[in-house]
Amino acid sequence: MKNISLLLFLISVPFFARSQTQNLFDGKSLSGWYMDVPDLEADSSLRIPFIVRDGLLVSLGTPQGHLISEAEYDNYTLELDYRFAGDPGNCGILVHASTPRALYDMFPQSIEVQLMHSNAGDFWCIQENIEVEDMEARRGPRENWGVNGKKERRIKNLTDDSEKPLGEWNHIKITCDADKVTVWLNGDLVNDGFNATAMRGKIALQAEGAEVEFRNIMLTEL
Repeated sequence: MKNISLLLFLISVPFFARSQTQNLFDGKSLSGWYMDVPDLEADSSLRIPFIVRDGLLVSLGTPQGHLISEAEYDNYTLELDYRFAGDPGNCGILVHASTPRALYDMFPQSIEVQLMHSNAGDFWCIQENIEVEDMEARRGPRENWGVNGKKERRIKNLTDDSEKPLGEWNHIKITCDADKVTVWLNGDLVNDGFNATAMRGKIALQAEGAEVEFRNIMLTEL
């Protein structure tokens, strides 16, 4: 009877109302993604900074740029595993990405979830804004806040001790729900933002100087 009841419930729920999970990386190709790498565009002899290696999506770090989803998303949870393949360094995941090269002729307009070693979970405002509790403690004096290169764009995370030791896989979970962006790292809540000025856009992975490996890139609609 329980199985019949469950089946009847599922039938009664409209198809469009059911959560759906999709794998954004097939382990074989960069299908569904495209690159925006200014230096590579200017000099095609440079290496390609995003590759597939041993079933992993790899950001080689240089030349710097972004791997951007072809599709736009809203109201979702993004989960993935990442690790720095060699030396610790910088990288990030951008959500609600829109206008390309909106900052420093490099970064798309977006909200960045930082992956930089020892700072994972910070927010960086890139021509978009988001708020958190205790803003002045975590962002600095109010008069310095802003979303461009001349202002304080960093919002510090809630904990710097949630990362695994170098070489081990970290699991990050980012939920974008209307104007909220919530981030967990290895099960710890590391940031909880609200009043985001963007609620829909593309997802981007960075090449920002350090080699980073990614796997299990899963998106679930809310």
